[in-house]
Amino acid sequence: MKKKINIGLIGWGTVGVGVVKILQERQKYLSKRAGADICLKSIVDINLKRERPVKVDKKILSRDVQKVLSDPEIDIVVELIGGEKPAQQYITTALKKGKAVVTANKALLAKHGKEIFRLAGENNAEIGFEASVAGGIPLVLSIKEGLLANRIEKLEGIINGTSNYILTQMEEKKYSFAEALEEAKRQGYAEADPSLDISGLDSAHKLVILASLIFGSFISLDDIYVEGIDFITPKDIQYARELGYVIKLLAIAKQKGSQIEARVHPVLLSAGHLLSSVKQIFNAVSLKGDKVGELIFYGAGAGQLPTASSVVSDICSIAKTLAFGKDRKANSFFYNLPSKTATSIDKLKLRYYIRFSTLDKPGVLSKISRILGEKNISIASVMQKERREGRTVPIVMMTHQAFEENMRQALEAINKLNVVKGKTVSIRVEEI
Repeated sequence: MKKKINIGLIGWGTVGVGVVKILQERQKYLSKRAGADICLKSIVDINLKRERPVKVDKKILSRDVQKVLSDPEIDIVVELIGGEKPAQQYITTALKKGKAVVTANKALLAKHGKEIFRLAGENNAEIGFEASVAGGIPLVLSIKEGLLANRIEKLEGIINGTSNYILTQMEEKKYSFAEALEEAKRQGYAEADPSLDISGLDSAHKLVILASLIFGSFISLDDIYVEGIDFITPKDIQYARELGYVIKLLAIAKQKGSQIEARVHPVLLSAGHLLSSVKQIFNAVSLKGDKVGELIFYGAGAGQLPTASSVVSDICSIAKTLAFGKDRKANSFFYNLPSKTATSIDKLKLRYYIRFSTLDKPGVLSKISRILGEKNISIASVMQKERREGRTVPIVMMTHQAFEENMRQALEAINKLNVVKGKTVSIRVEEI
């Protein structure tokens, strides 16, 4: 039985400070739960002069990452620097030395996860990644252990707080997208470069990890259809509400027989569904298991202490394994998963909300309807809110189910009509 578990922290930024704070405040309790003394032995960061709201012994601080990677006494390496490089090198080196790793690096795991987990398995080195997908929500643990008796049929989640905050401001304050984005920056919810969040790519990184977990096969990031929210207007949000829907950026993964779906894009959700009530920066994930039915996980998907909470939970879980000498391969089902290709979104049948900007003149609707009909797209309802003869007006349609490929081709043709001004907005309806 190992009496002490030494931790080496690489990256002493916002989340790193939160990890140190929790370890200091709960050291005795956490050590008792782990069955061994959890000791923060080293902290490595390129900037040690910046003031931080925690005090540590200066002897454990260093700018040299080898103080963690080459120290044989370090049992668990915590990587919190983010990005692909040099984080990948640090994690790879730690695993090759048989050290356990805890990381919140969703981008790295999404792009290089298969290789990283294979390496962990080969070196009997455990890896914790709870903080990589939904901040403080214990989603990975629930899927890996709590729902083992289930076949997960689908996952639908709001897993990017920045985008959810922007859509909330657009809905509640009638802000334009640009105004809501600036507000998110002022509040500290959006980075100076918010492209990962608003493009949907951050959600896609997380979906790679979650989809691979629930389906038992690695899903490539290249297989995930990704669309952002920057084309949505307050008018779309208003029209969706009038139709009984709310617009959300959703990460979606489904399994039907041998077919797997994995996509991230804005959707119209029924206003009565629980996910529709998730506001501001909060995250929520709906999972449907064949035995338990639908479950909703809700909470803070980012932030210093929620994310640090998941990091520390992984530390304690791994520390317990190390302390009692358990075979770490007992938890390694994720280490050698086969790869699987997700179905192209073009082959999916979905319902659509479509907003056209057209000249207000006779015959416009028949021209649009003719093209939709040629592509086997059936119209469920039409709404024209404004009449300004000879000027541009919005026409809103809801369709019955149609193939994505057919819809794309139809919109390309419709956008070429001389009576259609501006690019048509199309948002998929998610039936939950």
